[in-house]
Amino acid sequence: MMTKKIILLSLVIAACLHCQSQVRKDSFGEKLLTKGLKISKSVKIKKQTYKLDASASMNEALIIIEGNNITVDFNNAILKGSNLKKNPDEFFGVAVLIRSGSNITIKNLKARGYKIALMAKGIINLTIENCDFSYNYRQHLNSTQEREDISDWLSHHQNEKNEWLRYGAAMYLRDCESPIIKNTKVTGGQNVLMMTNCNKGKIYNNDFSFNSGLGIAMYRSSFNTIAYNKINFNVRGYSDGVYNRGQDSAGILIYEQSNNNLFYKNSVTHGGDGFFLWAGQTTMDSGKGGCNDNVLQGNDFSYAPTNGIEVTFSRNIISGNRVFECDHGIWGGYSYNTVIAGNQFRQNKIAIAIEHGQENEIHHNIFYENKEAVRLWARKEQPADWGYAKNRDTRSRDYAIVNNNFNSNPIVMNITRSEKLNVFDNIYNEYDTLFKIDSTVIGFDTTFDEEISQKLSVDSAEYVPDIPSPQNAFTGNSVLAGRKNIMMTEWGPYDFRSPIIWNTNPTDTTGVMKFDLIGPKGKWKIKRFKGVKDISLMNGTFPATITAVKTADTRTDILIELEYIGSAITATFGENVAAGKPYTFSFKKFFQPIDFDVLWYAYDFKMHDPIKTGLIFPPTAKFAPIKEEKTTKLDYAWWGGIKTEEGDHPQFVTTASGSGVFEKGNYELGVTWDDAVRVYVDGKLVINEWDPSLYKFDESPHKTIKLALDGKHSFTVEHVEVGGFATLSLKIKKL
Repeated sequence: MMTKKIILLSLVIAACLHCQSQVRKDSFGEKLLTKGLKISKSVKIKKQTYKLDASASMNEALIIIEGNNITVDFNNAILKGSNLKKNPDEFFGVAVLIRSGSNITIKNLKARGYKIALMAKGIINLTIENCDFSYNYRQHLNSTQEREDISDWLSHHQNEKNEWLRYGAAMYLRDCESPIIKNTKVTGGQNVLMMTNCNKGKIYNNDFSFNSGLGIAMYRSSFNTIAYNKINFNVRGYSDGVYNRGQDSAGILIYEQSNNNLFYKNSVTHGGDGFFLWAGQTTMDSGKGGCNDNVLQGNDFSYAPTNGIEVTFSRNIISGNRVFECDHGIWGGYSYNTVIAGNQFRQNKIAIAIEHGQENEIHHNIFYENKEAVRLWARKEQPADWGYAKNRDTRSRDYAIVNNNFNSNPIVMNITRSEKLNVFDNIYNEYDTLFKIDSTVIGFDTTFDEEISQKLSVDSAEYVPDIPSPQNAFTGNSVLAGRKNIMMTEWGPYDFRSPIIWNTNPTDTTGVMKFDLIGPKGKWKIKRFKGVKDISLMNGTFPATITAVKTADTRTDILIELEYIGSAITATFGENVAAGKPYTFSFKKFFQPIDFDVLWYAYDFKMHDPIKTGLIFPPTAKFAPIKEEKTTKLDYAWWGGIKTEEGDHPQFVTTASGSGVFEKGNYELGVTWDDAVRVYVDGKLVINEWDPSLYKFDESPHKTIKLALDGKHSFTVEHVEVGGFATLSLKIKKL
């Protein structure tokens, strides 16, 4: 009897627990997110902030979604990862992995603090909508306003084995068919959307702006439509008036056999390149294929530090775009059968620059106030190791330059080593040199050609995509027009969402520093300062301009700390600061001189390899330096080796020894190098990077260590370059 009662009681308890579970599910219909959660059917997530770290392994994920006909509504829940990490270059893990299935929709998800916010592999009909993947992984940038650091350069040439993953991404898609990404936002990261082997997708009505790497990147991806997106300020490697490098950042990157994509009415301003297309290593090796038949129509690619549009080794259509104030409006090296029509080029260094181009049509464009409008040329010789040059005709030939309007371009056409050019029916106004050509130009024909004229007078086709409710991606662009608005911080481009004090004359040597104070509406005041004097204003409202005088000292140790009170703001790492709440921001500049004696040596590494032996010099040999220098800093970059009066030396050794007197404190020592380096402090080896094989990518690495210093300290640097590009840069920062 007792046994029956126990059994009955157990059944009642189980039933109650089941009912309780059912009541919770039926009442709320929402699921809590947990680490390791697997989702295989449609679900709505309970809205809250989930502080969940992902695994450090890129082969795992915090949440896994797989199956067919699934909609996961995250209900504006926030996934926050890397919760014990402060800086975005420390973020790790994959938040959401969609790894198999079809007809999967992800919507209303916010994820931040991860190396990859969302990864999808092998999905048919994936839709991502109304998501926000801002403030995920991004590298710390080592370049300053005064000088770029080569370690900030990016390299995207290979992604067969997911090499791009090392840079992180808000969204990383591979082998996805017909993906749709719409109404999604990404800011404050490095790379936004990276796609490999993804075809027939639609990417529209998104805002992918103010990131430090790439907006949209494609690799072996074709027949996609990219339309009506804001893809502005995806940039690095720029200091206004000092250097404009871009460092292979871009608004849109198209690599390796990506064909028949349509780019329509996107705003892609202030990118390292606006649009960067490269045919890929397959084409470079074989001369075949390319990134062909892509259409760029009605976009704005203005204000790029380097090229508004770069299209190389391929055949494409570029029509109706705006390209203002770039180094090159279009860089079209080895482009062939490419149409450049109906575009506006204004205030570029060179509007259209094409080397070794063939059968290209340039017509019905407007060129205004470019230093040069069109430059066409060919080199005397091709690189011996290029399969492309061995398998293709690479002459510069067969151009039609017709019905263009050239106004206020000092040099209209600058042409060398080119042949068969038809140039007629153009309008020329206010120029210094109309045709700058020499004896290497053959067949430069300015007579009217009826057949060419009729062919090029036909209205260009407009490839209008079928997109529901398209946004106007150009709204508000005029407010930030101009390259001067690219202000690179150590974490990426300034996004105008919080106050900043910006040094406008970083290379000035007079001792007078000029600053712009920029930010939302509000008041500012200087709380404390050191290393400067005679500050022109101590408080005010935004915007403002102030000056300060450097305090005379061998060491530069400047701090200007300010307080802001005003409108609600979003700070550098995405922190929201309420209106009226004090917010501290600052300007810092530090330079500790070290009296270095630098010596360079060149010898045949076949006789003695310092990498393999670990010895700078052969034990029984003596060498005289080919060059020597006294300096207070190490900051070098060499292309093609060291150049001396005796000739070029592609292989060389650098030794630098010196000392400096430090104030007591904690410091960060960082070194950028290529190919090998060792750093000693007070005779102790603190950085040992003597094996170049550890670094597989075409990049110059950078490494930092923390040091506690006080008083006089000695430093020794040993550096080896085995050939090719070389760099050596040592920086010390006060923490």
